[in-house]
Amino acid sequence: MDIKVSHCFIAVDDHDKALAFYRDVLGLEVRNDVSFEGMRWVSVVSPSQPDVEIVLEPACADPNASPADRQALTELLAKGLLRAVIFTTDDCDATFERIRASGAEVLQEPIDQPYGVRDCAFRDPAGNMLRFNQARK
Repeated sequence: MDIKVSHCFIAVDDHDKALAFYRDVLGLEVRNDVSFEGMRWVSVVSPSQPDVEIVLEPACADPNASPADRQALTELLAKGLLRAVIFTTDDCDATFERIRASGAEVLQEPIDQPYGVRDCAFRDPAGNMLRFNQARK
């Protein structure tokens, strides 16, 4: 049996701001941009990993969610508590400088971690934490 990841989801509150970050800053390519029932889903892929789609979705895309649940998810997103994604890079320091130059919120400057990676961290425009790891040799 061969099992692979095909999609992962990141909640966003503004798809245009998210696209400006994920497409224009990170260099991901837009695969789909779909509107349905007043909501929008945009999927982006890394050119070096086109079989894994990152779906930028509304914080609460469940039509059965109560107003209280929708409000709770919106508040959690605003605090940056919903999602975290870890990307790999072949140059953590250059990646850090490019993302920092875009004005993204820096959470952690590049550092060598005891578990064998050099990494840094940012918040995307919606507040999600993103980490960028480089394997140490």
